[in-house]
Amino acid sequence: SHKDFDLLQAEGKHFVCRIKIKTTRTIIKQNLVPEDTHIFYDAEVLLGTPGVNQSETPVRVVGYKIADSTFYVATDRHDLTAEQVAKIYKLRWDIESFFKWWKKHLKVYHLIARSEYGVMVQILGGLISYLLMAIYCHENFNEKVSIRRIRQLRNDIQNELRSPLLGNQGVKKRTRKKKKKSAKT
Repeated sequence: SHKDFDLLQAEGKHFVCRIKIKTTRTIIKQNLVPEDTHIFYDAEVLLGTPGVNQSETPVRVVGYKIADSTFYVATDRHDLTAEQVAKIYKLRWDIESFFKWWKKHLKVYHLIARSEYGVMVQILGGLISYLLMAIYCHENFNEKVSIRRIRQLRNDIQNELRSPLLGNQGVKKRTRKKKKKSAKT
């Protein structure tokens, strides 16, 4: 799928994405690699095997190492330093990690909203709910948030709503008052 890089560039779309270490790279131009940094590779290349699946448009590939992990990142951004390209990929990975946490702890598997504002409202609403649950679980049970405690709280709230003192009578009284007001007008 190295042709996807050609397609992205033809459409004028910017990208920074990880490629496999074993990806065949035909070097067109080698860029200087700064010393005393985790960057060890910076070149303009064609990706893939010539005559088989090679890209037609060159991409920039930055290689860097963090701890014991080696990364190669392909991009069309020649205006950035190799350090900035590596940082962009790290930030992208941080976003992926956040959404993994989001799905695991908040049990949200897809976003409902499509606009930037709607997504922010959903994310902030989820985070606020989680933090309130964390405070509730810590103060009442001295433990972390668990699905067991969330279910227990949900059941407690539902039982309160069903209780004759709070739930159904309060709803009936409000309904009657509204009907009386409507009849007067």
